Amino acid sequence: MSTPVQDPARVARRRREHERQAVVFGVLVAFLLVAALGALAVYTGAISAPFARPFTSNEQETTSEPPPCLPAVEDQPDGALPLSYDQVQVRIFNASGMSGLAGANQKVLAQRGFEVLGTGNYDSTYDAELAAGSTLATNELRFGRDGVVAAYTLAAQFPAIEMVLDDREGATVDLLVGEAYERPLDEADVPLAADQPLINVEGCAPVDEVEPVPAPTPAEEE
Repeated sequence: MSTPVQDPARVARRRREHERQAVVFGVLVAFLLVAALGALAVYTGAISAPFARPFTSNEQETTSEPPPCLPAVEDQPDGALPLSYDQVQVRIFNASGMSGLAGANQKVLAQRGFEVLGTGNYDSTYDAELAAGSTLATNELRFGRDGVVAAYTLAAQFPAIEMVLDDREGATVDLLVGEAYERPLDEADVPLAADQPLINVEGCAPVDEVEPVPAPTPAEEE
């Protein structure tokens, strides 16, 4: 019985089909392997997920400068003591986009004896550090070199707050209320005593080594 003769063109066509199938299968296996390795790296924290953050955000990033440390005081060798509340002048501004927060803080701080000079909305058009339409994520204090002790005295009223040095003159402190609003501590829980020195915040730097941001001129409420 004679062996049928195969068509050379058909044989070549089948060979090419098998080769294409092998290439496609190999690429698919390689892609799945790379995806699995990437997922493992994200899961273990070796790399961060590409979409871990939103594409856009209206929240203003905090300054990269460290907060200033407390200054040395000649007649207070153990460290600067907190000021009496009536010596701290504060302006309170709502930087959260939600109404009522400046007034809420004003009521609490005024009852404790702080001298509240006024409240308002923190308008981005008055602040080169704040992008148009943006808000602050967390509460923040802004103050000049003469207001460091006043700012530390005010900061003790809150469980956590960012402290930012700016180039203003005088000791007035601005409280900027952010979206992640944290109300002041109950007065009994404020960690201050008139005869106990203030404590530097973690990661602070000498005030002369901190680059101040431009002082803002917020728009006060009518």
